[in-house]
Amino acid sequence: MRISRRMFLQKMAGTFLAFLGLSGGGLAYAHYIEPKRLDIHVEEFYHPLIPPSFDGMSIVLFSDTHIGFQYTLNQLQKHVAIINSLQPDIVFFTGDLLDHPGQFPKKHVLPDILGKIKAPFGKFAVYGNHDHGGYGTEIYKNIMEKSSFQILRNESRKITMINQQRIYIAGIDDAMLGSPNLYETIKKIPENQFTILLSHAPDLADEASLLPIQLQLSGHSHGGQIKLPFIGALITPPFGTKYPEGRYELTKHHRLTLYVNRGLGTTRLPYRFFAVPEITKIVLKSVP
Repeated sequence: MRISRRMFLQKMAGTFLAFLGLSGGGLAYAHYIEPKRLDIHVEEFYHPLIPPSFDGMSIVLFSDTHIGFQYTLNQLQKHVAIINSLQPDIVFFTGDLLDHPGQFPKKHVLPDILGKIKAPFGKFAVYGNHDHGGYGTEIYKNIMEKSSFQILRNESRKITMINQQRIYIAGIDDAMLGSPNLYETIKKIPENQFTILLSHAPDLADEASLLPIQLQLSGHSHGGQIKLPFIGALITPPFGTKYPEGRYELTKHHRLTLYVNRGLGTTRLPYRFFAVPEITKIVLKSVP
């Protein structure tokens, strides 16, 4: 018998709740404690195409807040302060700002909060599936632009130093509800230029590795959000099943490094278990 996605989620939730029921306070931990924890993860990324002027440049990546489900405006304010404390040169947001964009009543306060993020070389964002869902496309666009984020939707931007050395930031539309086009996204980028791709969906890395892209940054999967020992993630979303969290090196075609952020919020189920929320700091390193 074929089961629907809703039935599948219910079955997985039942398995999870039964497991936690056997482990005493596990349910309270997964609902009240782990979603409010934070892992600040630091990665260094070396590549010969990174110009010397960009050596040591710091990037802060955050993703998947899903404001309005379990994640609160108070949490967002705290995380904005943490992002600023990391002193980023560039900030990236890889989608899913609001869980249901059309239903959240305090959208008007978000630009004031997100606008406080400081990044001298720019703030960039891409669409996630929840940003498009529920007629949210324009809502998300308005919020992010008022917050001084540049939304990249199958397009690229360059960051240029005073000595004219540069890198490129490319952003692709969401794989589930958008219209992603990698070739359109990078078509204006010259050859042999260091390129960072922002893609909400991590599994697009297989296609991105066919092209001259050196680093892909993603979110979407929440690190599985709920993982059980010896079993792993109970649920992973479409386009987030192959690369659910952390760093991957794809070398079949071009050398591509993928980093998948676990996100800050939750969706579908108000739990996190063995998938602590994450803010990522990435330091670029030029190779002589």
